[in-house]
Amino acid sequence: MAERERRARIDQPREGRRRWNAPTMFTEETFGVISEKFARYMGTPYFLLGMTAFVGAWLLWNTMAPENLRFDPYAFIFLTLILSLQASYAAPLILLAQNRQADRDRVALEQDRSRDERNLADTEFLTREVAALRIALRDQATRDFVRGELRDLLDELEERGLVLVRREDLGPTDEPFAPHSAPDRSTGSPT
Repeated sequence: MAERERRARIDQPREGRRRWNAPTMFTEETFGVISEKFARYMGTPYFLLGMTAFVGAWLLWNTMAPENLRFDPYAFIFLTLILSLQASYAAPLILLAQNRQADRDRVALEQDRSRDERNLADTEFLTREVAALRIALRDQATRDFVRGELRDLLDELEERGLVLVRREDLGPTDEPFAPHSAPDRSTGSPT
C-alpha cells in the first residue's frame, strides 16, 4: 500500500524541486545598468585619452627601459593580448547597452503612438461636438432675426390701421386701453 502512494500519480502534480537561483546582486537589470555605464564611459574623451596614455606608457617603457626591466618583448604580444581582451569584452557590453536603449525607445514609441491615438480620438470627438453645436445653432433664433420679425409685425399692424402708443408718450391722465374692463355699476358706464 505504501509503495503505491510513493509512485508518481498522473492525476496529481509533482512536488516542486528546489533549484539553484543566482545571487540577486547579478540580476539582468543590474548587469544591464553596469554595461550601460561602462559603454557610456568608453565613449568619453577621458577614456580615449586614458587609453592613449596607457598604451603610450606601455610602449615607452618596453622600448626605452633597460632590457632586464622590460616585461613585454619587442613584438608587444602582451599589449596585443590585453587590447584584444578589452575589445572582446567591450563589444558585447556595447551591444547589450544598445539593445537596452532600443527596448526603451520601442516602449517610448508605443507610448507616443497610444498618446497620439488618444489625441486623435479626442480631436475627432471635439470636431463632432463642434459640428453638432453649429447644426444646433443654425435652428436658434438670433437677435437680428427676432428684431426683423418684430419689425414685420409692427409694419403689418400699421397696415391694418392700428397705432401703437408707447407708455412714455402717454400723459399722466391718459390710461392705457384695457380691453376687458368691467362696467362701473354705480354710474352704469364702463371705466
